[in-house]
Amino acid sequence: MTALRTDAATPGNGRFAGAGTGAVSVGQAFKRALVSQCHPTMLFAVLLPFLIALVGAFLLLYLFWTPLTDWLRAEVSHWDMVNRADEWMIAMGLFSLKIYLIPVIAAAILLPVSGILGLAIAAVFVMPLVLRHVGQREYASVTRQGKFSTAVSVWNAVWVSAAFAAGWVLTLPLWLVPPMAIVLSIFWWAFAFSRMMRVDAIVEHASPEERKLILERNNGGFWSIGLICSLLNLLPPAWIILPVFSALVYAHYGLEALRRLRQDRVIEA
Repeated sequence: MTALRTDAATPGNGRFAGAGTGAVSVGQAFKRALVSQCHPTMLFAVLLPFLIALVGAFLLLYLFWTPLTDWLRAEVSHWDMVNRADEWMIAMGLFSLKIYLIPVIAAAILLPVSGILGLAIAAVFVMPLVLRHVGQREYASVTRQGKFSTAVSVWNAVWVSAAFAAGWVLTLPLWLVPPMAIVLSIFWWAFAFSRMMRVDAIVEHASPEERKLILERNNGGFWSIGLICSLLNLLPPAWIILPVFSALVYAHYGLEALRRLRQDRVIEA
């Protein structure tokens, strides 16, 4: 027992590593995810959520663009501030604000919905592929002890998607206050990435008790990853790979946290 506790203070051991579950683990997760993303299997996996989000965007625009813009046009006509700004711009010989404002608002509602759909698909259907891929290569010692993983994953995807969509739409009026458009966009996507992926990353391997401990102890790390992913989400080309890449980051972070938790328990025993 003495030898075990002496060894626990050395670098690379579970107890020492457990002390570094902050920024160091987040950076390590991103590095490992970048390597994993370059594997042909993970490159191919990028296509599924991207195509789902793309098809979803086309369907949403086709089905809801006209009724949504008609409804927005009727609502905007009652906004005094917008009406005054529109009249002033027309009087100055510029352009009608409403002509551009309504399509922008409609796109700001529909496109994020397709994005969260792609992320939900990645969480429910792609994450098992990700876990199988990284689990066999880097976390073979982390055994699967999860229960009802599919049900937990689906429920998590449903409530996070609903909360994201509702929160996004309800806070849209605040976008008129600079710089709330950027701040709210970053916040809601950080929420979506963090809440969607953190559970799916460990649900197959961690027992319910372990899952609760990991989510509590590493809440800051999960949110940090979500924040970084939401900042990357501001870059349009990143939209293609982010659903799968974020799944890889969360998988590495979550499985590493689970491995360290089990190592600590063995040492303490």
